[in-house]
Amino acid sequence: MGKAKRYQPFNPKKVNQFKHQKGHFLYLFLAPLFLSIILALLQRDISAFILNIISFALFFTTAKLSSIGLLNEYEYHTKTLTKAPKTPFKTISAVLLGISTLFTASIAGGESILMGSFLGVVSTIGYYLYYGLDPRVDKIDNIGDISAQFVIETLAEARAKLSSIETDITYIKDMGLYEKLKLAIDKGYEIINTIEEDPKDLRVARKFIIVYIDGIKKVTKAYTNMEEDEITKDTKEKLSNLLIDVEERFDKEIERLKRNNQFDLDVHIDVLQKQIKN
Repeated sequence: MGKAKRYQPFNPKKVNQFKHQKGHFLYLFLAPLFLSIILALLQRDISAFILNIISFALFFTTAKLSSIGLLNEYEYHTKTLTKAPKTPFKTISAVLLGISTLFTASIAGGESILMGSFLGVVSTIGYYLYYGLDPRVDKIDNIGDISAQFVIETLAEARAKLSSIETDITYIKDMGLYEKLKLAIDKGYEIINTIEEDPKDLRVARKFIIVYIDGIKKVTKAYTNMEEDEITKDTKEKLSNLLIDVEERFDKEIERLKRNNQFDLDVHIDVLQKQIKN
């Protein structure tokens, strides 16, 4: 039984531009501020201690919000069908970075307000140049008579269930059952991503999402709620056979979706050919 790799329908070159890990860069600003707090404490300079604490809190909040914004952007660019983030965390972070720089330079650092304002503006512009703006355009194609919001919510719910199953199977000690469940999860993700590429397929695959994924989730949860040594050999064998049937059902679902996409392509080709001839 071969292992299926989870399918990820996105452009790696494009995604590399939005890796949320680069948001950790802002946390480097916390190191000198933390050192300033320690020095002020050792010197018993209460005023400097409080001001440095405030500066530290401002930069920490900026870095945290920026990480959230970059993570949202990363998820936005790795999904075929999604809405733009509702909260512009990156824009908020850019403004807050300017305020943090102004406060640290002029209030905590003793520089003039003019110099602090200048540094604040430079830091805000620098943030925008390095990280860019928040995504603003929803990635929703024309999907006919199906509500885009319904598709997004349905697929998000299915992914959440698969993620829950992934967490539950970590408690399964039987490696045979674990591997079969992991394979089913990977195939489930492949089906969901295939639907995301062509949301009209949700019509024919909705039963799969509602019945099969939910069924696997319930079975897995029931299994992990019991102690491993309490589960009989017959029950494990029954579950193993069930997962073989599940794998076959998932394979058929994947094949059906591919045939449906092939049919749509053939129809579009035929229509275009007729238009060219006419």
